[in-house]
Amino acid sequence: MKTIIANWKMNVGVRESVALARATLLTLRGRKQVPELVICPPFVALCEVHKVVARSGVSLGAQDVFWKDSGAFTGEISGRMLAEFGTTHVLIGHSERRAHLGETDAMVNLKVLYALEVGLIPVVCVGETRAQKEAGDAHKVVRDQLVCACASVRLRSRDRLYVAYEPIWAIGAGEACTLGDALEMHTMIRSVLSKLCSADQLKVLYGGSVDGENAHGFLREREVDGVLVGGASVKINQFKGVVEAACEVVVAQAS
Repeated sequence: MKTIIANWKMNVGVRESVALARATLLTLRGRKQVPELVICPPFVALCEVHKVVARSGVSLGAQDVFWKDSGAFTGEISGRMLAEFGTTHVLIGHSERRAHLGETDAMVNLKVLYALEVGLIPVVCVGETRAQKEAGDAHKVVRDQLVCACASVRLRSRDRLYVAYEPIWAIGAGEACTLGDALEMHTMIRSVLSKLCSADQLKVLYGGSVDGENAHGFLREREVDGVLVGGASVKINQFKGVVEAACEVVVAQAS
């Protein structure tokens, strides 16, 4: 089953999120075989978006989580709070949080451990900068991020772990990673995590300038379990193209 995760970032308010959620549901109408679809609105819209998707097959994700259930942590949100909105997935370690908010590998690890503890599916974001790529360090950087993020992680049989490979230089740049480089990185990620989890517990997604034009190229590859979509996920015509590509692949691979 292919997975599409829509990260709306800080681009839409509550009313816009509700409208976008309804439009997203329409992209699945009339389709018998569909991908797993997760939408991640801003925190302020979780309650209203939950009402829209509650009786659909679409899952709700959060863009971040703190590593405690409660306490004097101004501005943070816990897994207990997210559970009130039916949230099942959570993005952790997105490069924008690492770059702009000082999120460290150690903090990412705390969040991964906590998410699993409270029953959320962590979507761990990893990726290299352009300078790191040009220096030939991309694999080392991603490997180090994975090892740190998953330190002390012990998956139970019901747990799931998603990893989103997002080359930082591709995010929002309109320049996606080449398919060959993406497949090579996905293979490395699976190898690093092979001792931590079984194949059916792990999903490896690609993110970074995914849109309606290039989504099919990534999704048709069995090594790519899905895509994490940023900017194109708030442009419904672009996102519809991503969903259609995923549906085509799901049907083709099921036959």
